[in-house]
Amino acid sequence: MGSLPIVVSGSTVNGGGCRWWGWCNKSNSSGKSGSNGSGSSDSCANSSAFVFFLVSFVCLASIAGLYCRILLPPNVHTTLSSLGCNEDNEGSWSIGVYYGDSPFNLKPIEEANVWRNKTAAWPVANPIVTCASASGASFPSNFVADPFLYVQGDILYLFFEAKNSITMQGDIGVARSTDKGATWEQLGVALDEDWHLSYPYVFDYNGNIYMMPEGSAKGDLRLYRAVKFPTEWELEKVIMKKPLVDSFLIQHDGKYWLFGSDHSGIGAKKNGQLEIWYSSSPLGPWKPHKMNPIYNTDKSKGARNGGRPFLYDGHLHRAGQDCGETYGRRLRLFKIEALTPTEYKEVEVPLGLKESMKGRNAWNGARSHQLDVQQLSSGEWVAVMDGDRVPSGDVNRRFILGCASVLGVVILVIVFGMLLGAVKGLVPLSWCPHNVGKRSDASFDWERSSLLSNRMRLFCSRLNRASSSLRARIKPKTCSGGLVLAVIFIVTVVLMCTGVKYIYGGSGAEEAYPLNGQYSQFTLLTMTYDARLWNLKMYVKHYSRCSSVREIVVVWNKGQPPELSELDSAVPVRIRVEKQNSLNNRFKVDPLIKTRAVLELDDDIMMPCDDVERGFKVWREYPERIVGFYPRLADGNPLKYRAENHAREHNGYNMILTGAAFMDSKMAFEKYWSNEAAAGRAVVDKLFNCEDVLLNYLYANASSSSTVEYVKPAWAIDTSKFSGVAISRNTQTHYGLRSSCLQKFSEMYGSISGRKSEFHHRNDGWDV
Repeated sequence: MGSLPIVVSGSTVNGGGCRWWGWCNKSNSSGKSGSNGSGSSDSCANSSAFVFFLVSFVCLASIAGLYCRILLPPNVHTTLSSLGCNEDNEGSWSIGVYYGDSPFNLKPIEEANVWRNKTAAWPVANPIVTCASASGASFPSNFVADPFLYVQGDILYLFFEAKNSITMQGDIGVARSTDKGATWEQLGVALDEDWHLSYPYVFDYNGNIYMMPEGSAKGDLRLYRAVKFPTEWELEKVIMKKPLVDSFLIQHDGKYWLFGSDHSGIGAKKNGQLEIWYSSSPLGPWKPHKMNPIYNTDKSKGARNGGRPFLYDGHLHRAGQDCGETYGRRLRLFKIEALTPTEYKEVEVPLGLKESMKGRNAWNGARSHQLDVQQLSSGEWVAVMDGDRVPSGDVNRRFILGCASVLGVVILVIVFGMLLGAVKGLVPLSWCPHNVGKRSDASFDWERSSLLSNRMRLFCSRLNRASSSLRARIKPKTCSGGLVLAVIFIVTVVLMCTGVKYIYGGSGAEEAYPLNGQYSQFTLLTMTYDARLWNLKMYVKHYSRCSSVREIVVVWNKGQPPELSELDSAVPVRIRVEKQNSLNNRFKVDPLIKTRAVLELDDDIMMPCDDVERGFKVWREYPERIVGFYPRLADGNPLKYRAENHAREHNGYNMILTGAAFMDSKMAFEKYWSNEAAAGRAVVDKLFNCEDVLLNYLYANASSSSTVEYVKPAWAIDTSKFSGVAISRNTQTHYGLRSSCLQKFSEMYGSISGRKSEFHHRNDGWDV
């Protein structure tokens, strides 16, 4: 039967003509195309739309790829272990060590200035146990958390939850330290059950060592006894038929007290409930506290336990988790003032730990939820704490936001195509399957009589007319129309990059790179003067957030120095005011610098923290060298100073600009201010140039091996061009002075023209 005309909003559409970018073809009962040439126009529409979407996809994909390549930091964890350290929706927890003269005055290990040359940690920095630590010991882990210490004389044992990256459940790992927690030997898995384990609370009783891990997935609370400490344990007893989480046992006033949370009860507020039980023995039987539940309140109040309780100054203290913003956001500390079978009272006291201002670049920048602090025989207090740089559920959140951004891109691309005329409509005017093959009278009668079908076609018809209406209101060929197109294009690109960032860009953290399982820190040093204060403010705000920066030293050469309050810094800033305006001040011996590594970085260079961290990693592998981001090749007869392009053309470099380079603070500065370098320093003062050239010569003169290493930055910006206070404005004159320095320093210290290092000789992909 032939198609009947269908009237939609005053217009006749042959056979419910389905014009949706030409996806549906008009056909009559004989299967032949209509004689009005509509098939050709549908084909043209289809071709136009296809080309438009293909070009849009290629363009946006190219922009997104470039954005990923240049601006998105890599996922550091993927470089740590082939087994574990996978991105996990529970987080990326790791463990740090703290020291203090009291549990209320704890400082991270890096402030104790513990140096370990064999691990290239100068000083050792937190975190000290990570997913890579566990995975490297052959038990693959996505993260480590819930640390508890067990002290045996001078030996520290660390028990912790290790999220198995294969079974995706928690196991109990154990490590040992003989140097008060500076380095740890991974001993393997201490306890592995068929269900999730965490919170491995370890304690002594009657000459035995017991562990009471959280295993609420099993529905009870179990006590294990060490058979062969610390790696072999056997079940001693199921001490309670309740799925308590994060429980601990303490002895107080002749009784044993059990604190824990039961989330399974009706009306129990997750992370906001606390119960107390008491007994004459850790093995039970247990009686409930008269006030149970002690708390059933808001999850931010610290009801859920956050580690081992401790006794200080005659008072018992309990750590609790603040889970208000996200699970395990921070720790809160409480002093227990009353604990009897009928009464319980505690008051909050300051924890005494300062939160990092580095945000997600700090290993514990987003949250910390477990603390175990104990006093050593020496009287010193040592603590272990876990931390994470991302909130709970971050992976899911980023995926949802990324998909929403991509959906926004699709909508804007369609609108853009409608304005250009490449997209003629949005939806079909009738169901396409009805136009395929011969239609029955019954289906036709249903379509005509169905109120839903009629309303859908009416809605689709009006929606499709939006294309022509939009083009009539926003004329693309006018200035205003062109501006609208430009705005839509820019917003589309921003949304595309945002979507890629959320889905593929990781947590956004620019993390430090460990070497031999250890982290360290460096001092950032820059030289400036009053006319470049704008540069300095931006410089300090950016680089102080980099993970491994411990302190920023500003060498102030001229003018009135700023107040420290004017600088927005996440780390301490020290301004060293010099009496004389000299470039030699850059390398002055500074006994107040507490790290072996110094990054000399001009105040007008801005690069990502990830580039800085990669450079620091390479320097720790070659601490006797100058490791930097700007290679140069001095060659020719007479010697000439040439740019990086020349070095690449000749596939090698023999100098690294110290305006962006890592070096050994003691070795480099003592070389520069030695009697041997006096004549070279005089040349620097005379020309007000070449201090970096001189240091390269001094390094080369003191070693028969390679003395420079190059690291390629993803990108770098010279901010002095925006402020108009660049030191070397005339490149030709600047290079001429440096060529003169090369010749003079060669006469003083010997030539460096034959000491060429090749690009890409390290095979790490960072010196291409």
